[in-house]
Amino acid sequence: MQLSVIIVNYNVRYFLEQCLYSVQKACRGLKAEVIVVDNNSADNSVEFLSSGFPSVQFLINNENLGFARACNQGWQRAKGEYILFLNPDTIVPEDGFEKCLSFFQTNPDAGALGVKMLDGSGKFLKESKRAFPSPLTSLYKLCGLAKLFPRSRTFARYHLGHLDENKNNEVDVLAGAFMMIRREVLEKVGSFDETFFMYGEDIDLSYRIQQAGYKNYYFAGTSIIHFKGESTRKGSMNYVRMFYRAMSVFVKKHYGGSRAGVFNFLIQTAIWFRALLTAMGTFIRRAGLPLIDAGLILLSFWLMKNVWNEYVRTDIHYENKLLWIAFPAFTIFYLISAYYAGLYDRWYKRSELVRSTLIATLVLLAAYALLPEQYRFSRAIILFGALLAFVLISLLRWLLVKTEVLNSDKEKEDRYTTVIAGNADEYRQTMELLQVAGLQQRILGRVDPAGSDANSLGSVNKLTQLTSTVPFREIIFCEGKLSFADIIKNMQQLPRGTIAKIHAEGSQSIVGSCSSNTAGETVTKENGFKLADPYNRRLKRLIDTSLALLALITFPVHLFLVKKPGSFLANCFTVLLAQKTWVGYAIPDKSLPQLKPSVLASNGIPATTTQQLPKESLQMMDYWYARDYEPATDLKIIRKMYRKLGGE
Repeated sequence: MQLSVIIVNYNVRYFLEQCLYSVQKACRGLKAEVIVVDNNSADNSVEFLSSGFPSVQFLINNENLGFARACNQGWQRAKGEYILFLNPDTIVPEDGFEKCLSFFQTNPDAGALGVKMLDGSGKFLKESKRAFPSPLTSLYKLCGLAKLFPRSRTFARYHLGHLDENKNNEVDVLAGAFMMIRREVLEKVGSFDETFFMYGEDIDLSYRIQQAGYKNYYFAGTSIIHFKGESTRKGSMNYVRMFYRAMSVFVKKHYGGSRAGVFNFLIQTAIWFRALLTAMGTFIRRAGLPLIDAGLILLSFWLMKNVWNEYVRTDIHYENKLLWIAFPAFTIFYLISAYYAGLYDRWYKRSELVRSTLIATLVLLAAYALLPEQYRFSRAIILFGALLAFVLISLLRWLLVKTEVLNSDKEKEDRYTTVIAGNADEYRQTMELLQVAGLQQRILGRVDPAGSDANSLGSVNKLTQLTSTVPFREIIFCEGKLSFADIIKNMQQLPRGTIAKIHAEGSQSIVGSCSSNTAGETVTKENGFKLADPYNRRLKRLIDTSLALLALITFPVHLFLVKKPGSFLANCFTVLLAQKTWVGYAIPDKSLPQLKPSVLASNGIPATTTQQLPKESLQMMDYWYARDYEPATDLKIIRKMYRKLGGE
């Protein structure tokens, strides 16, 4: 056996699917085996992939054992002369493994190698080549000097910025995303140290390989796509904590004396500094942002009231008591509307701000008309106050996007155009998948692999020229006529800001990532479920809580109307506490958007009642419910089956 490929998977089944398609083709002509170790994924990864990849060995864990321990599980099973530890969110070229093995043959001093890695937009990843962490190296990186002098031998040593990314070089650290090692080396130095759970284990192993007298090489002769960040969120507090803790473990293990003390001090400083920044960003996005918005809304109404009194209606005086009640009430309502419109999601969407402002203003005006005369004041204050609040919140969002505290959802905001790179059949199949997914894609047309088709927009080989004439911001590469190697090559030609996605031949998914710090995007048939949309799920939860509260307030009335009032009361509390939902699935299925246990099934029958319909029929009804979900659907089912909300 020449090569054993070991992949640790955790909840990235679609990225793993694309990875396995590329690995299979890279293994052709080699005596190779592929071992996938699943760390208790909750996304049905093994069941989804095992039938499509019968030659792959799947090792299934009942808990998340961490990257290092899972890799060692695969290593114990491996039989290859060379061992490749590979991340699931990668794409490898067809000739990549062969080139790496050839490098080993011509460089007998090589104990291990890594390759040139590109992110999901074709941009070079600096993590491809690194030096061992030292106090000064860490300090230069922490204080930003590495960014200011990216090519400096001194300041940019952490990522070895002075080394040409297109040339082979001896390096210190190899990335665990692609780490090919001689079997004899692993047998001598041991595999990954299981003290490291997720980060730092590659640095530790690279260090031990060097200490044993072998060399680590950065091999620029082949490139891979590493979507980077699909299994973990690199901007999260958890990442900060785990990464720097791993650095601390490494220092204690390999450094001693005063050097270790200085390094640990720098590491602790980095932990607290990064944690502070992360916490500030998280607070602003989740809690602080609504509070800031509330302040801006209150300020807007107060300013409009004063302007109106000072310059327009000087003859009218509004009681402060009234204003202290009305303005906070208006603000709370605006915030609720903004939340359910999606304004506090991870991505900022200007359209959601417009929608939430309009809805809140219209409803407030309608409610205002129902108030007694003594509680009314000018509608103009509401209208102009809402307009001013919109302007101020828009400016705030612009500032937060510019400072990268928030991410702008350009994808949905700009309704960018897309081209598909592939032949006519691949174009048709990709379009079918996009249509099934229910995505509103603005497909401009097809880019031909050879450029010989007169019906295409142009040739894949001339993407740079094409981007200047065809206004597309996204390209979907179809693997088939285009090899994975071709795709990787062409991705490096894309202008900055262009989004790239990949669709492997035979797969039912499209994957991509435009950011190394966020989870990537997948396009599958599951995207077609309206119930998977966060906006619809929030509305469903709003319906659940509202009806549960209403039922509790008016419970004496229901004593005489519903069957089993005691069970109905219990259901109200469990729904209110988010332990149940009023309407859900008859048969829970992992392939559908997940819901809590339900009071009523999608066909209206109480969940406690034995269903008379065949299992296939119930599954189809659940599928339709998730696919075509509308809030009115729940209300209709609840109204119809009101008497049975406590059971039969």
